[in-house]
Amino acid sequence: MNTFAGNPLDRAGDRRNDPEWLAEQAANPEALAMVVWQGKPLVEDHADGPRLQWLGLKHARAVVPDRELFLGLWKDAPVFAVEVEGPVDPTSGPLQGLGAFPEMREAAAMLPGPDAAMAGTAKSLFDWRARHGFCAACGQGSEDAFGGWKRICPACGTEHFPRVDPVTIMLPVYHGGPEPICLLGRQAAWPEGRMSALAGFLEPGETIEEACAREIEEEAGLTVTAVRYHSSQPWPFPSQLMIGLIAEVDSDDARPDQTELEAVAWLTRGEAADVLAGRHPAIKAPPRIAIARTLLQAWVDGFEV
Repeated sequence: MNTFAGNPLDRAGDRRNDPEWLAEQAANPEALAMVVWQGKPLVEDHADGPRLQWLGLKHARAVVPDRELFLGLWKDAPVFAVEVEGPVDPTSGPLQGLGAFPEMREAAAMLPGPDAAMAGTAKSLFDWRARHGFCAACGQGSEDAFGGWKRICPACGTEHFPRVDPVTIMLPVYHGGPEPICLLGRQAAWPEGRMSALAGFLEPGETIEEACAREIEEEAGLTVTAVRYHSSQPWPFPSQLMIGLIAEVDSDDARPDQTELEAVAWLTRGEAADVLAGRHPAIKAPPRIAIARTLLQAWVDGFEV
């Protein structure tokens, strides 16, 4: 299961459109709320390790009276998220002693999978709301609806829904040599030694396979001959869907474009295993929360096009 996948909540998508039903959920004494501040979730230390800190919704509303959204149902109990605004860390004030607000990437690396998935969902929705306060059709201010899963313009009636940006992320592999090899690339801004899979946004009118082939040709100068889907990952930075692929290419003559990639490296399965284990002398693996690492591990384990 990729990090940020596996959200355990029933999203109640067929019921959250009913304002009366939502009001009933908010009035439920068992309603829970997570707290998000600057895109970071409130995390508590626990005997079993870090986990999300849950407040009663009434308590959370006392801290954040207006900014909330409905996440879904957890064993029939309604689950909400509230967002604290402002530059001051709430744990130095009304939430003192209840935990800390680690950055989302840090939180995802230490939280249980379901907690990371719920926190990522909340972050994506709050980010979308912050970026879409005005109607794209007429420019007037839009308003929250459907528990935070829609915005409606009161002036022209246009409805706006959360957007998800699809991204292909792929591990190129070549089978024309003595043994199979895979390609990793490096961006200049990454930590020293870090290399990862190639990736790029889908463009209008493209299929997943076409976007995969275009990005590999643009970034590494290679021609794709076959593509196989592996898995996908919600990526809440701010709201992408990473579509994980293994792509066979027709040559090992890779040339980094020096715009997206400053360097590339071919690895045998044994070398890739060393990268994943931290034994490689020069190359560091993608972070554990990234689907790029999942793809590399899958290929090492024998997943092929």
